[in-house]
Amino acid sequence: MGIFAGGSGAEWLIAGLGNPETKYDGTRHNTGFAALDSLARAWGCEISKSKWQGLYGITEVSGHRVMLLKPLTYMNLSGQSIAPAAAFYKIPRSRIIVLCDDIAQQPGHLRIRPSGSAGGHNGLKSIIASTGGEDFFRIRIGVGAKPRPDYDLADWVLGKFPPEDARLVADRYSDVEQACRLLMDGKLSEAQNRFNH
Repeated sequence: MGIFAGGSGAEWLIAGLGNPETKYDGTRHNTGFAALDSLARAWGCEISKSKWQGLYGITEVSGHRVMLLKPLTYMNLSGQSIAPAAAFYKIPRSRIIVLCDDIAQQPGHLRIRPSGSAGGHNGLKSIIASTGGEDFFRIRIGVGAKPRPDYDLADWVLGKFPPEDARLVADRYSDVEQACRLLMDGKLSEAQNRFNH
């Protein structure tokens, strides 16, 4: 497949996590997809090419060649798309940024980390297993905790946001975009100080 006129690839990979069917649009678990769509709009990038069990586009942002990738494997197998895409362009884990939902935070809160365990998130678990390590950036986007302990977790994350929560989350996508720029520029501490709340 021709990548670009000029043949240059990508040096960073930003992946948004979610589930591919339209019935999952607007659900808590698809927050990563929605955040990636927002990045694509901001950066004028079409996520429309198909490879590695995902949809992707490549663009240039502040001097960085960036692949935006949506795994279409379903959440729990996200790594099976991300690992081969990163391997193809020889992108190390330290240049992967994953956008995903986080039930441990209030809607709209962000937590940016350079590494760490999956924290019970099956998408992150799959990426760790497929790439062989935990040292990739993740921007976890709060979607709120389930309302009571006995509430089924799958029903919660596959449920749609109430309007107020949807607004709180969508309002942070511009911060996610700024955070991605800072991470690519090597400014992790600044990104965390500005946006981890």
